[in-house]
Amino acid sequence: MLRELVAESHLMSMEQLPGAAARHAADVGLHDVVIYVVDLQQNVLRLLTGEGADAGGGPGAESPEIKIEGTIAGRVYQTVTPVIGQAFEDGTCQYWVPILDGVERIGVVRVTIRRDDPACREDAEYLAGMVALIVVSKGPYSDSYSRLVRTGDMTVSAEMQWRLLPPLTFANDQVVISAALEPAYNLGGDTFDYALAGETVHFGVFDAMGHDTMSGLTSTLAVAAFRKYRLQGADIPGIGRGIEEVLTEQDASGRFVTAVLTDLDLRSGVLSWASYGHPAPVIIRKGRWVSTLECRPGTPLGTGLGVEPELCTEQLEPGDRVLLYTDGIVEARDPDKQEFGLRRFVDFIIKHEADGLAAPETLRRLVHSILAHHAGRLDDDATVLLLEWHGWSGGKAALRALRQT
Repeated sequence: MLRELVAESHLMSMEQLPGAAARHAADVGLHDVVIYVVDLQQNVLRLLTGEGADAGGGPGAESPEIKIEGTIAGRVYQTVTPVIGQAFEDGTCQYWVPILDGVERIGVVRVTIRRDDPACREDAEYLAGMVALIVVSKGPYSDSYSRLVRTGDMTVSAEMQWRLLPPLTFANDQVVISAALEPAYNLGGDTFDYALAGETVHFGVFDAMGHDTMSGLTSTLAVAAFRKYRLQGADIPGIGRGIEEVLTEQDASGRFVTAVLTDLDLRSGVLSWASYGHPAPVIIRKGRWVSTLECRPGTPLGTGLGVEPELCTEQLEPGDRVLLYTDGIVEARDPDKQEFGLRRFVDFIIKHEADGLAAPETLRRLVHSILAHHAGRLDDDATVLLLEWHGWSGGKAALRALRQT
């Protein structure tokens, strides 16, 4: 099954994936294959249709959309754990499996298998892994897929931001990184970036002045410069000076970006950071808010004022969570003008950590809670990046962080 899917995938379009997956899965006893992918705001799972889709039950026979809340498919997506669904009199059952690109949640696959055949369950999980690889390789070039995962029209600024972002979730045996942004279809100047270089994680959060297309251009320039100078080996102050130079050269309108630029040494757990007029990071340790990383800030990048920030360090402990965020997270107001607030934000993360939720699911629920607090519509961008460090022996801990206990 996997060999044939790999061979066919080289000349496969996204529209051909459902039929190919169903056809080759049937050869190993996996029937009625149906693929659902998650929408941009992680509210619903949508049926991936295409050429030959009726081989997997047909778009007419399947619900085109499944809510994440209150459904079996949604539970599989939230917990990234396979679930046995409806059972049939002939000894078969439906088996729901998460589709994961590494640890990034893409959707779910449903297959019909023999109830008493553990090998079929394993094959279904391998199939889901192969589907993930094909979706990731074909998705960026498929307008059909882009339309499918959207539930609204997107602004030009949001188009730029989403195309530039790294995956919302990444993990290895030492670290888990997860992020969320809203309003998904109307992003202005908020964005984030991260990357690994050997035993160092570079990450940052950016908030450009305003909420329009020029804000998106400004933050796009900032992230491009962030990448350019860190690839050249610059330290945090050098990267900050590089971003400042790019913004002042390219944009004479006075637009600026606030930011926190951060490095984490994965071997030692030493966190280094500098703030450019941005809210201070927060550390959560053993279910408690233990520190707000106050550090003398510099002026926002692009102002040309030249006030450089202090470079600060903090020793993390295995299991620590570091929160970077923009002011839209804490300043979201309800109809009575009450802010969501920093305390509620941090308490939300702590509570859901105690409930055993993985970081990506915690952030999904956080964003939905903020939207509900603001009556479903944000006046400012809201971005949060959460990093968990597990140390050298953190493989099992990192895995637990991605799954609901």
